[in-house]
Amino acid sequence: MLCDQMTPKERMEAYNKGQQIDRLPCVPIVGNTAARVINAKVSEIRNNGKLLAKAHVEAYRMFRYDIIRVFTDLYVQAEAMGAKVHCPYDQTAYLEAPAISDVSEIDSLEPVDPYRDGILPQHLEAMRIIAEEVGDEVTVAGPVTGPFTNASFLIGSENLVRLILKDPDKVHKLCEISLETCLRYSKAIIDAGCTPSLTDPMSSSTVISPLQFKEFSFPYLKRLIDYIHSRGKSVTLHICGKTKKIWDLMAEAGADCISIDNDANLLEAKQIVGHRVRLMGNVKPSEIMLQGTVSDVKKAVYDCVRQAYDSPKGYIVASGCSLPTETPFENIRAMMDATREIGYPPNKDLIT
Repeated sequence: MLCDQMTPKERMEAYNKGQQIDRLPCVPIVGNTAARVINAKVSEIRNNGKLLAKAHVEAYRMFRYDIIRVFTDLYVQAEAMGAKVHCPYDQTAYLEAPAISDVSEIDSLEPVDPYRDGILPQHLEAMRIIAEEVGDEVTVAGPVTGPFTNASFLIGSENLVRLILKDPDKVHKLCEISLETCLRYSKAIIDAGCTPSLTDPMSSSTVISPLQFKEFSFPYLKRLIDYIHSRGKSVTLHICGKTKKIWDLMAEAGADCISIDNDANLLEAKQIVGHRVRLMGNVKPSEIMLQGTVSDVKKAVYDCVRQAYDSPKGYIVASGCSLPTETPFENIRAMMDATREIGYPPNKDLIT
């Protein structure tokens, strides 16, 4: 088995400078699969900072990927603002009820105090522990649910989409409140020694039109990214589903790296925005990483590298979205091993 010759931070720093690296950065986006590494239940790690930290440190040490992303689910910010989240014993949490049911209640919403509200303090504790234990060798990312998506969890996605047409001013008001939560949580993540990583699935062109994205999501993403940049941190932005028509706007918002969902085409992304932003993706999380064989995973990695290794601003091998909880360990190892086998510059015999 091939071994890494550089730490993730050494690799990324050299890659950013155009210097020699041992392989491309690789990020199988491990979320609740980390619970399986320490034989814990998903609900146990979600609400316990020390256990969440242990799960992600041990998962990193097992697979040696290039970014630790301390993720359990998308709802931790909305929950801290009053949304009701259901946490099955051993499955990913889901939104049970939004924080409010009517626009007349918007004034009752308040931005979070990340050191007090909901389970945000537990997640910040996990980030601090991870940064102290392994932050000298690997970037630790704290996921932030984007302003528009978080707003949808405050009033319900169907209600928000209706408001876009009926009362756009109320949508902007929700997004302003949501943005303030994102800013406060991002500040706390950075103060914990970590890097905010943005996920905004409701901004997908699968859900809203590019014009609606430009009006209701883009301005708030840009302000959030501007703040993160002002703190000296780069930004990775992931939007699920179909995003081709908003790639330029994602770059214009200031994203340094765009995480490409497996519904999108990596080669097209390189051709359209590869000269503006780094690309990341997009091995299929369910069809390949969860259900595929080791051979399937390696072939998918080879295909992705072939499409994007020469993207002008760089490329990170990654899953198209967070991995399902039950993703086999051997498939995560296969993703890492395939990236090591390809090396950098890539072994053309493997990717042609």
